[in-house]
Amino acid sequence: LQSTVGENRWLQGHLVQLLLRHCDARGAARWAQHCQVPPEMLPWAVAEELQKLHIQDRVEEVKKADNYESSKKKDYYQLPIPRENIHFLQTWEETLQCWEKVLQPGQVVGVDMEWKPSFGMVGKPRVALLQLALKDEVFLLDLPRLLEQAEAEGEKEKLPHFIQMLYSDAAITKLGYGMCGDLSSLVATCSALKDVEKQMQGVVDLLAVDKQVDGLAPEHSHEKKGVRQPEKGLSLLVQHVLGKPLDKREQLSNWEKRPLREEQILYAASDAYCLLEIYERLCKDPESFGLGSDLTESLVGKQSKKPRAKKKLNKLEAPSPSGQECQGPRTEPSWPPAPISPQEFSVVCDNMLQGLGRYLRCLGVDVRLLDNEDDHRKAAEIARQEGRVILTSGLPYQTLRSQVGEGRCFSVNCSEKAKEQALQVLKHFNVQVSPSDIFSRCQ
Repeated sequence: LQSTVGENRWLQGHLVQLLLRHCDARGAARWAQHCQVPPEMLPWAVAEELQKLHIQDRVEEVKKADNYESSKKKDYYQLPIPRENIHFLQTWEETLQCWEKVLQPGQVVGVDMEWKPSFGMVGKPRVALLQLALKDEVFLLDLPRLLEQAEAEGEKEKLPHFIQMLYSDAAITKLGYGMCGDLSSLVATCSALKDVEKQMQGVVDLLAVDKQVDGLAPEHSHEKKGVRQPEKGLSLLVQHVLGKPLDKREQLSNWEKRPLREEQILYAASDAYCLLEIYERLCKDPESFGLGSDLTESLVGKQSKKPRAKKKLNKLEAPSPSGQECQGPRTEPSWPPAPISPQEFSVVCDNMLQGLGRYLRCLGVDVRLLDNEDDHRKAAEIARQEGRVILTSGLPYQTLRSQVGEGRCFSVNCSEKAKEQALQVLKHFNVQVSPSDIFSRCQ
């Protein structure tokens, strides 16, 4: 109704009359107040109710503001970054600075989109807002304004070029929820992006992971906390993994209307940023959510491409659970590397592979283990500083391999026992173990 009536005073007045006839003066007065209809345009009964509402609202305003913030923090997911780190971008000068930060190898980006609700409309809606979340900040791109500006400058290909760069870069992990639907709306907004789905690499759709996540743990249950409606979709996944649902009150607001309200800005930023926190939590402790250690089955990769003829694989070249080989540069050398002793081989093991690390250390390998609370990215930092090979598994492999040199990151099958994993690693890097190497390092 708000979108249909808009700023048209005649339609606003007509709606007030209809409301007065079909509900009551107070309901009509609420709408008149919302649209700021002048009192002289209103029927006497509605004008009188409007005056009462003004007095009542002034009394309740301060109390509501205090209660709203405290109840919101208690019941819903909250952004962990300060408000000044959320940037609403409407010019290309601002947007170029955003792309410089986003298009970095090893970056993990939460991607979401918003559009104006289209009840009963045929076809896909046009995207009004593109959200890109990094670890410390969120960028909200005003797509209609940016496309308009690019067209005026005769550079229509500018925006599709950046979006294609983002989605096709295997070194950048893109997180989304129901990304196919988002991308089809993006294509409806900008037809130059029609092939972007075929070029996608390094994309993780958390909707695919969501289908495998176990039900609510008792400590995460919100049934007794007075949440009025059952959660669904991304909000339910946020509740499962992070303990509180998203506040979805702004979901169906008009995302094309400018300026955006503060509530819309916070909602849009939360929708994109929560993807980063879910991904991090699931990678750190997949078993507690009923997931296998290897989460690569949720990777979209290049789905649209026809499958290649299967070649004979040895154990080290096992495909990912989705049946596709990992995208990006191969770490497998084209010929066997020269044999080395365990003393010449140094590795850093991700915290999900501590059993493997201990086993390799028993064989004389120089091993560093990440602690349980360490972020996966610490492995890349250690590997660069100390010249070590990273041993990891699942989703973190996509991020870590782009941060170290060719062949310096190896993905281990987490479903295997430590001994089988160790044999894989030794064979891959041609490490020759002799009896004198066993227990040669302090345990």
